Amino acid sequence: MTFAVHGLPVARGIAIGRAVLVVSSRIDVAHYFIKPEEIETEIDRVRTARNAVADELTKLQASVAQMGPNDAPHELAALLEVHQMLLQDDVLSGGVKHWISERLYNAEWALTTQLEIIARQFDEMEDPYLRERKADLEQVVERMLHRMKGTAAVLAPSPPRRKRAAAAHDDEDDDPTAGDGFDVPLVLIAHDLSPADMLQFKKSVFAGFVTDVGGRTSHTAIVARSMDIPAIVGARSASQLVRQDDWVIIDGEAGVMIVDPSPIILAEYGFKQRQGDLERGRLARLRHKPAVTLDGQRVDLLANIEMPEDTAGAVKAGAVGVGLFRSEFLFMGRENSARQTRLPDEEEQYQAYKRAVEGMQGMPVTIRTIDVGADKPLDGKSGSKQEHLNPALGLRAIRWSLADPAMFLTQLRAILRAAAHGEIHLLIPMLAHASEIRQTLSLIDFARAELDNRGAVYGPVKLGAMIEIPAAALTLKTFLKHFDFLSIGTNDLIQYTLAIDRADEAVAHLYDPAHPAVLKLVADTITECRRQGKGVSVCGEMAGDVAFTRLLLGLGLRSFSMHPSRILAVKQEVLRADTGKLEPWAQGVLDADDPAAVLAG
Repeated sequence: MTFAVHGLPVARGIAIGRAVLVVSSRIDVAHYFIKPEEIETEIDRVRTARNAVADELTKLQASVAQMGPNDAPHELAALLEVHQMLLQDDVLSGGVKHWISERLYNAEWALTTQLEIIARQFDEMEDPYLRERKADLEQVVERMLHRMKGTAAVLAPSPPRRKRAAAAHDDEDDDPTAGDGFDVPLVLIAHDLSPADMLQFKKSVFAGFVTDVGGRTSHTAIVARSMDIPAIVGARSASQLVRQDDWVIIDGEAGVMIVDPSPIILAEYGFKQRQGDLERGRLARLRHKPAVTLDGQRVDLLANIEMPEDTAGAVKAGAVGVGLFRSEFLFMGRENSARQTRLPDEEEQYQAYKRAVEGMQGMPVTIRTIDVGADKPLDGKSGSKQEHLNPALGLRAIRWSLADPAMFLTQLRAILRAAAHGEIHLLIPMLAHASEIRQTLSLIDFARAELDNRGAVYGPVKLGAMIEIPAAALTLKTFLKHFDFLSIGTNDLIQYTLAIDRADEAVAHLYDPAHPAVLKLVADTITECRRQGKGVSVCGEMAGDVAFTRLLLGLGLRSFSMHPSRILAVKQEVLRADTGKLEPWAQGVLDADDPAAVLAG
């Protein structure tokens, strides 16, 4: 039966494919694709875990049999028998083999996927006793997962793609649901995805994804846009309504997921998908065209990246530099078998920053120091530093770095060393106090002194500060005494100005980039920087939103930093703009009671 699930659109486009559910588990489960030659190895891992758990249960049964009736109730022996039966069930083992062989899931992913399918069957049973057996199945699977913990294979970047037979393909061009195999498009459905999860899936082949939670500027949404795939967040119960392997359509324009679509709906969305491909083809012709307005104003279109390897996509998209390298992604997903996070050392960071500089082929790279906390916790850092009622207002970004100067100095030394290989701008996030500025500058000087003492080679860097807290936007003159440039992080600036948690879909409708207070802070920052001859850019989501391109140009902005996937669309707006005519219009938008209405008009 066809039905629709609504959420928040965060990345445009249409995706059609089979649903891949990331199922929650009480212990951490790795999700990655394996290579075809690893299928038997993964199946053996499941078999070994099952046999080990079976031995455990057999020993428990033997010990129960030796106990007296007062020590071990009859129900315990019966429960262990049920667990043995569930463990040896062909539906469980056969399903796991299917997901490993046909979808190339790793063993843990295949096991939790099959658990979810069988659990739903238990939920639909009328007999309350049988329904309760779901908990037993979950316990059995948890035992197997614990057995496999720490034995996962090396992460494979993506599943290989099996080609359909040519004859079959000729008959199936118009039906995306026809056939099966490794080449079938896959869409990811999950309750939520951490930034570390997103970083892993970014290396994969998903055509789109949907999550139950999240807002338009949550980091899940931001990375989705950087992947340039259709995505919806805040879809509430999507992961409960969709079943494994359902055919679904993701409409990233409207924020709608259609489950089990009819042939007519499929044909309609197939047409929309082809239209989107044609539009991307037209935009691609602008790649090598300089971003200059009709009245001759040059505009720098920069890229936001998460990893050094993203520079290839930035260069391909026509970026003239990196305006935001989110260095925290180097620190994520690094949990070891002892459940502790091993942070990258100076040499590892230096090599990563050096690769980014070299990847941009002489163009500038702006590296933001680590920004963790709120919706970007480090794995294994769930202790006191992360357990706050409102982490967005807690120990995050520069506050986190200043609280751990040894870690911060390690990063600063690595960035300074990488600056010997090309132009690097050093960007500090979430500054609000003059005392924080002084501490930060002091540590940068100390890092230079440490490198001098070692005789290490390092280069000069331009220093910049993020304007993402209203207090910073209202004290610009203090900032401009110390920094060469400012970068407006509109995502957090909107969040803190309007008191809206940008990752909470319950208040997402109140998150408003066009709010008069937000626009005034942005406009004042641009004006003051231009007045003092300091560089200024916008690196938040507003920079890549074509609905705001003309307004930002009219306010005097000449440097935009965005996801590489948005550069060509923004460039098209720049090429059509006349900033002389836009300036009075932009002032009218600022003066309006309802700026959004003027922008839409």
